[in-house]
Amino acid sequence: MANLDRFDVLTSWRYDRGMGGQKRATVYLDSDLHRALRLKAAATDRSISEIVNEAVRRSLAEDAIDLAAIESRVAEPDADFGVVVKGMKRRGQL
Repeated sequence: MANLDRFDVLTSWRYDRGMGGQKRATVYLDSDLHRALRLKAAATDRSISEIVNEAVRRSLAEDAIDLAAIESRVAEPDADFGVVVKGMKRRGQL
């Protein structure tokens, strides 16, 4: 098994060197989604890989924003859902 790990590292290193840090991945797409990506790639003169990379980057950027919002609210006190609902009902908001 150690030989396999070493082989994977060497293969990855060789692949990265020739591809500018890019990695190959196999992704299975719904046929309609694949067709849409092919059409978008042709219409925008970009590759499917470029479009997918951009979409993944945008998604990860949204995750980073969400994580930052969570971190900024860590010091806020917890509110018990039941207490909040009862209070809203008592004030006639429900």
